[in-house]
Order: sequence, then structure tokens, then C-alpha cells
Amino acid sequence: MKQPPPDAIRVDPSRLHGFVHDVARALAIPEKQAEMLADFLIANDLRGVSSHGSALIQRYMNEIRSGRLNPVPEISTVHETENSVVVDGDGGLGYFPAYDATCKAIDKAERKGMAAMVTRNHGHIGAAGIYTRLSVPKDQIAFMTSGVQLNLNPGDQIYRAAGMSPMSFSAPAQTEPALVFDCGVTHDLQGENPPPPFRDAVARLTPGIVLRAIGFGTICQAWGGLLTGMPADGARANHPYSAAHQGAFFFTCRIDLFGDAESFKAEMDDYTARVRELEPLPDTAGAYLPGHLEVEYERSYRADGIPLGNGHQRRLAEVASELGIEPPWE
Repeated sequence: MKQPPPDAIRVDPSRLHGFVHDVARALAIPEKQAEMLADFLIANDLRGVSSHGSALIQRYMNEIRSGRLNPVPEISTVHETENSVVVDGDGGLGYFPAYDATCKAIDKAERKGMAAMVTRNHGHIGAAGIYTRLSVPKDQIAFMTSGVQLNLNPGDQIYRAAGMSPMSFSAPAQTEPALVFDCGVTHDLQGENPPPPFRDAVARLTPGIVLRAIGFGTICQAWGGLLTGMPADGARANHPYSAAHQGAFFFTCRIDLFGDAESFKAEMDDYTARVRELEPLPDTAGAYLPGHLEVEYERSYRADGIPLGNGHQRRLAEVASELGIEPPWE
């Protein structure tokens, strides 16, 4: 397992959950949505995905208090068929329309075999794996991605075509943890002042790897952005809440459309066991399928507390000070 930062303190997950919930309520986010947001962010902290955990509450606070996000959005279904649904987020955080639409798509897939959803007009959806995990207990396999409003200009680096959006895939197993692949496909390639370390050298040495990453990013933008009604030309975009410039796409289908679900999950168990015996990459914790290391983090952090490094502590302390709320470690 990757070790927590040496400057980390351990915080009880329930206290951290309560802190995020109280911050959300202080920002006028309704009770049900405040609880949902705390659930999602603390789940990511427990999985060791601190980039998409409770530290994000500072970003959301700033976006709401500056008027760039709607704290009390009216989530609405715009269009619906037996196999699809389009949900509008009314300028609020993306978690709420994305969760609502994902649950609807999963229910439709239970009845009809497969279904998809699109969401639009909202902010950050968090980690894409939040949504693909929802399909796992239903014996479905799923894909999730999100797009963001781009403003591409002549002469920009090709890396910018991919945005910085995530994608996630999932597949259930029988007794082993589910496979959940969740990543930002081009996060290591973005930025210009300065560019990420070794980016240009890697592009020269292994251009295929970099081009594949950009290719995945363009799918995020096409399916999670353009398909949701987001224009390629930023000048044509209409975002009444300026931080509500994201969309999302989710697809799910039942395993039994193609064969026996229990047999598939048994094969996933065997696959997991065989992968575990492989030689891992140098300086890595072991040979894992995607999502499996997070299960070990969660087991450890539930017992010993979630580790918060200095930067994470500072963000939460600033939020607490600004809103007059006690930090979760006091």
C-alpha cells in the first residue's frame, strides 16, 4: 500500500463526514444533498483518493459563495425513453444530477437490459467511479465519463483537446472486490507554466502512449461534453452559473444479456487471483486489478482513521475558519 504523507494526522471518518455535511448545510445546500455530498467525498478519502475527497469542499464553497454554482438547484428530467434519460442540473454541483440519472439508467437496464444517461448544466461530478460502482450490485457492467467546456485557441498544445476529464469502467466479481477502473486520462499531460515534468520527453520516447491518452480524453469530451449539448466553441456556450460547465455520460448493461452472470463473476474471481500472483511494476504495492488497492485502503482507514496531510489540513482549516465551523480534528 502507498503510505500516507509523513505529516499526516488521522481523523475519524464519521467526524470528517460530519464536517463536510455541516459545511454543505452552511452553504445552503439542502439536507438530503448535503448528506449525499458528504457520503461521496468521505468514501473517496477512505479509498485513498484524496484528490476527490473532502479537500474538494473548499473548491465547492468558493464556487457557491462567489455565485458560480447554484446551491439549491432544481434537478429536472428533460427527456426520457425506456432506455435513456437526460437530466438537467440547474447550475448546481454535478453529483446530484449525475447520481439521479445514473440510478434511473440502472433501473432501466434492469428492466430492458441496457440503458444510458446524459446530464448537463452542472459543476464537478467528482470521481467517475462513484457512478460505475452503483451498477456492481445489480450484476451490470458500466462506463462513465464527463466533459468540460473547452476554449481551444489556434496554437494551443494538442494536449488541451483532451480536457482533464475522467472515465471509469466497472465489472462485478463473486467474492473478490469488483473491478473499478477510474482515472483522469490526461491529468499528467496538462499545464504549460511550467509543463508537467518529463511530459515532452515521454511524448518523444513513447508517442503512442501519449496519443492514446489524448484519444481517451477526446472521447470524454465528445461523449461527456458535446453529446450533452456543450459546444466546441466556448464563445457559443451559455452557462448562467459559470462553474456549471460540465456534462456527463453513463452507460450500463446487464451481464446476463451475454451469458450467465454468476459464471462471469466466478471467472472474475479467478482472474483476480491470477493477477495477484503476477510480478508488479517496480516500486508499487503489488499486482492489483483496478479498484482493489482502494479496498485495502478503506479497510485500514476505517480502523485507524483517514490520513490528512498538511495541504489537506490547511484547506479544511480555511473552510472551518471562513464558515465558523470547528475543524474535524478538534
